[in-house]
Amino acid sequence: MNDAPDPLEGIVREMLGQLGEDPDRDGLAKTPARVAKSLRFLTEGYAQDPAAILNNALFEVSYDEMVLVKDVDFYSLCEHHLLPFVGRAHVAYIPNGRVVGLSKIPRLVRMFARRLQVQERLTVQIAETIEQVLEPKGVAVVVEAIHLCMMMRGVEQQNAFAITSSIRGAFKADPKTRSEFMELLRHTKQSLG
Repeated sequence: MNDAPDPLEGIVREMLGQLGEDPDRDGLAKTPARVAKSLRFLTEGYAQDPAAILNNALFEVSYDEMVLVKDVDFYSLCEHHLLPFVGRAHVAYIPNGRVVGLSKIPRLVRMFARRLQVQERLTVQIAETIEQVLEPKGVAVVVEAIHLCMMMRGVEQQNAFAITSSIRGAFKADPKTRSEFMELLRHTKQSLG
């Protein structure tokens, strides 16, 4: 077992001092270790392989209609200010002979979200990975999020949120397919009980 402190702890301790705090005071004594552990958790996506997440659950299926996984909650850290942004991803694809296990889509979203990110790149990375691994007829990803860097600093907008999309293949080429996707996004979840 390695009992050496995480190098991030020293950096956080130094940062606290630079902010005018006493890193040894009671309330802050364990903060460097907590922040280091938190940052390691919030960026664990760097240690994961997106293709491996999907490749472990690919199934040959003769289904050629849209598959949509909606309202995938995520949180990430903005690479510009290291402040959180929080939102939902909606991911659809049209299979071309194979599907991926439904739980793998949220895992893929989480993996990319657990890196220092910008929302635009997060959206594209999800779509690109599904396109490359599944080779579907089309992929559509819409991400909506609130950004604490916009809420807490800068423009200080409490109600603003951002929506990004990456539309590929049949979703881009066929207006009816794109329209069906957008219509399905408007549906709210009904009780199944």
